[in-house]
Amino acid sequence: MIDVLVCDDQVIVCEGLKRILESDPDLRVIGAVNDGQEALDFVAHRAPDLILMDLKMPGMNGVVATRRILQAYPRMRVLVLTTYDDDEWIFDAIRAGASGYLLKDTPPRELIEAIKGTVSGRSYVDPNVTGKLLRSLAGSAKPGSSTTNFHLSAREREVLQLMAQGLTNADIAGRLYLTEGTIRNYTSEVFRKLGVSDRTQAVIVGLRHGLVSLE
Repeated sequence: MIDVLVCDDQVIVCEGLKRILESDPDLRVIGAVNDGQEALDFVAHRAPDLILMDLKMPGMNGVVATRRILQAYPRMRVLVLTTYDDDEWIFDAIRAGASGYLLKDTPPRELIEAIKGTVSGRSYVDPNVTGKLLRSLAGSAKPGSSTTNFHLSAREREVLQLMAQGLTNADIAGRLYLTEGTIRNYTSEVFRKLGVSDRTQAVIVGLRHGLVSLE
């Protein structure tokens, strides 16, 4: 059972999310609060496995709350769920330590899967904001400047580059004339060497260390 705290300033949104999440037998909403300070107060007495966090709220906003909660409870997971895809909000939330960033028009089943995946250590970023995040990282990265090469083989770097272009395992297999199973093996090895657990994290690390580009 995954315990979830919902933090949103709109009561009707909290009630709707509670109904959606508790339609899955693996999820349980243990609380609903309406601003960042209430979230801080809640987790001081009862620790959820994950906080579903809105960003723009009266009083303490979601970015500040995320930062303070994760400073005090670094193992806790925060998944942002908001209507805002502005660059500033995206980057601030990720810098604050949020494990993922989803928009409120995310289909219920995808939201439930994202919650489960986040608790297991993966990161989720809405496709509508992924491009902005990756372009920002690419702009700040300096290809070839990193002293860390992670010992990726030429084929592994090729697979990572195709991941950065948004290709699925099936797409990469077709592009490289390999089986999808072989690509899964390469992908797993890339994750292991980079010390990550999903494609988004792998591409972010690759961009930061000049292993891939978005060109």
